[in-house]
Amino acid sequence: MSKFSKTIHEHIKRDKRAFTVYIVLRTIVIVTLVRAAMRQEYESVFVCALSLFLLTMPAVVERKLNIDLPTTLEIIVMVFIFAAEILGEIGEYYVKFEYWDTILHTTNGFLCAAIGFSLVDLLNRSERTALRLSPLYMSIAAFCFSMTVGVLWEFFEFGADCLVHTDMQKDTVISAIHSVALNPTGANKPVGIENITSVVVNGEELGLGGYLDIGLFDTMEDMFVNFVGAVVFSVIGFFYVKNRGRGRFAKRFIPVVLDEPEDAPEKEK
Repeated sequence: MSKFSKTIHEHIKRDKRAFTVYIVLRTIVIVTLVRAAMRQEYESVFVCALSLFLLTMPAVVERKLNIDLPTTLEIIVMVFIFAAEILGEIGEYYVKFEYWDTILHTTNGFLCAAIGFSLVDLLNRSERTALRLSPLYMSIAAFCFSMTVGVLWEFFEFGADCLVHTDMQKDTVISAIHSVALNPTGANKPVGIENITSVVVNGEELGLGGYLDIGLFDTMEDMFVNFVGAVVFSVIGFFYVKNRGRGRFAKRFIPVVLDEPEDAPEKEK
């Protein structure tokens, strides 16, 4: 039996709920991949292949780091991957549902804060390190980790839009602009155009009813909701460490270090 198969086998024995979710999502992704391949939609095939790889990560991380991921965290991570890649990209939910991207970025902020907090917490509790951080410092570290991941993702979106013309940073139609570039004197004083109802490009009316902001509003909204998610978990993590062992909600997102690989603790109910 290969190492990967052994990892999945151990996962089945320890956590049937997370494994059930994994099997269901994996089956849907495989069906989507086959369907995309038959239609020669190779970009969708790549997205499906990437999703299949990412869905295996929780089990692999558990084995490599000898930790036990709570069931809630595992399921949310897998559902997040499915919602972002399969539903969002291939199912075009980003376009069909106005707040789909906002919901995912909020969740991402929360999850990344949980991951960042967990990494620091594992180091804090490890006997092999001399690291002993206060609950406040750990919360700040988790918050900074989450925001850094959010910023790097926005860099990726911007790069993809510039190089591959993907429009990952969705544009917003606005009715007013204020810019120093519009000042005929060249002074550092913005000139505004209000009540914009139409925009003509190369002699053609775009028919949008306003001006395109070319992704700025989308980026700032993504960063803000990432901030909200990061703050929420950072606060939860602070009280979890402050009152070690009494935070039932936080336990669903904080990994546990295993003494022995085969002696995994029972998952939360």
